[in-house]
Amino acid sequence: MDSLASALDDGTLPRALLVEIARAAIAEWRAEGSESTSPELRARREAEALRRFRPGRVVNATGVLLHTNLGRAVLHPEAAEAAATAASAPSPVEFDLTTGRRGARGAYVHRLVASLTGAEAAYVVNNNAGALLLTLAGLAGGRGTIVSRGELIEIGGSFRLPELMAASGSRLVEVGTTNRTRLADYARAVDGEAALLLKVHPSNYRVEGFTEEVGYADLAALGREHGLPFAADIGSGLLDARVPWLDGPPPAWLADEPAARQTLDGGADVVMFSGDKLLGGPQAGILAGTADVIERIRRHPIARAVRIDGAGLAALAVTLELYASGRGGEIPFWRAVALDDAGLEERYGRLVSRAGVTAQVVMDRSLPGAGSVPGRGIPGPVLQVAAGQEAWHRLLEAEPPVVARRDEGRLVVDLRSVDPADDELVAGALASACRS
Repeated sequence: MDSLASALDDGTLPRALLVEIARAAIAEWRAEGSESTSPELRARREAEALRRFRPGRVVNATGVLLHTNLGRAVLHPEAAEAAATAASAPSPVEFDLTTGRRGARGAYVHRLVASLTGAEAAYVVNNNAGALLLTLAGLAGGRGTIVSRGELIEIGGSFRLPELMAASGSRLVEVGTTNRTRLADYARAVDGEAALLLKVHPSNYRVEGFTEEVGYADLAALGREHGLPFAADIGSGLLDARVPWLDGPPPAWLADEPAARQTLDGGADVVMFSGDKLLGGPQAGILAGTADVIERIRRHPIARAVRIDGAGLAALAVTLELYASGRGGEIPFWRAVALDDAGLEERYGRLVSRAGVTAQVVMDRSLPGAGSVPGRGIPGPVLQVAAGQEAWHRLLEAEPPVVARRDEGRLVVDLRSVDPADDELVAGALASACRS
């Protein structure tokens, strides 16, 4: 066993794991008989499979800019550096350097969020599911939360709103139907047991056709009429519908996407959104709203269970500073959004020349990803390569792995989601994959 573990050691996996793999391979070989697959071959397959699960970098050539399976938003270099500094050295996460006493976690970030959204106050937790859980517990624990049946979402990882609501201690009050919910449906559900009005962005799907839903401002007005707080989970993290950090008008594909500032202006008591979607920052759940509602949420015991860590706070602070200083367009997501067709076509020309493959540039669309702006895409050129399924798998074996797109049996490379500095890596991987 020791000899087999040593033979597997290439410096990437800990010795303890290699010993476990070797022990299991030998035991299986003995149980199945000496005529079965050799223990060395079994162990090598297992070790290689485990290596593929190690955290590391990949090149995202899918055109899905916020790819949930590939880590969502890529941080701005300054945000990544801030996170690394906070993770490798002490930082004043909960220390007030003015008084020398314990301080409030995230106070600076909360001030930034409030400033950027126009809110009275803000609070940040580990992710948006945590933000929603905390809001439900803090505002409606033990009482009813009114929500449209068309918004009882299930998203990736089997996250279901009714189950999260049950975990928070709030009682689900469904109104309307799957495709049509009117203001009168919400009004009829308001009673002494109702504590909260909730509207949830559908995130990764869009209902079209014979539909009707109630807008944020109307729900806010209903809440004020009945003394109920109105919470809006806008999901994707668009700060401002005007998108002032990009030149020109807002992109057409962002039409109808709810934004934090406008939702708050419409009367919402609290909005919740993700940090690692359209905001382009680290994983975080961001809450912005009125001072009294944020305080009620912040004081709930669950707040400690879902708090954000120091490295995440540091990265989020820098990301928000970029917006506050007029540099939001430098954030990798928005920089990719702003790429023009001519520049992408030039990159494809160089890629084809260096890789020596047969391919053609065609018009398609890239996707924002991560459940943001469902059903919408960013029009632009992509590269269709004359290679199929096997080449796609061989790209995954490159170092670093290159994740491309499969479209009806065709191999598609979309450089909108690739850092230009990685074009050479894509070219080399593509040349190798298509030669094999």
